[in-house]
Amino acid sequence: MTRGPGSPATARPARSEPAPAAVPSLWNLANLLTMLRLALVPVFVALLLADGGHDPKWRAVAWAAFAIAMITDLFDGEIARRHGLVTDFGKLADPIADKAIMGAALIGLSALGDLPWWVTVVILARELGITLMRFWVIRYGVIPASRGGKAKTLTQGIAVGMYVLPLTGWLATGRAVLLAAAVVLTVGSGLDYVGQAVRMRREGLAGARAKEAK
Repeated sequence: MTRGPGSPATARPARSEPAPAAVPSLWNLANLLTMLRLALVPVFVALLLADGGHDPKWRAVAWAAFAIAMITDLFDGEIARRHGLVTDFGKLADPIADKAIMGAALIGLSALGDLPWWVTVVILARELGITLMRFWVIRYGVIPASRGGKAKTLTQGIAVGMYVLPLTGWLATGRAVLLAAAVVLTVGSGLDYVGQAVRMRREGLAGARAKEAK
């Protein structure tokens, strides 16, 4: 039926605006695991150095604290990504927690004379250098974790954990071999990341010049 001049216009249905994405709570499971790992750092150090640092019972308890920290490192990032729980706090705190627990173990073991200082210096220098390099190229993109980097993290965790325990015999020999493999992976994956960063920066600069030339 045709509307007359005075007929009211038919109201159009209002468009529904897309609901804004829910912001994950700071107190989600992934962040709580990261916070637990950070809280375990001073606890681990105290246990490692308890009673002079060479009591087998305290070292076993220190290993348990270290193992819990390493296990949380395996799960917090995966939980955050899979369940949409990624937060700014998690992005900042997760790598800090990783390096804090590993750095505490390396420095503590070297101070006790159980681990050569050169190993600690090589590993920590690599971790600090790669972290600074990531910030250096972050404007051009994010360097993804490589297989070598993941293998390095796993090998480091197992090897250093074995050094926390007072092992003897073939187990002591085995942990030395595993630590040597961890050092090789540390250096090798670090060089791989440097190569990726240089290529990423070169491509980013080339892209910026191309835009300016248009």
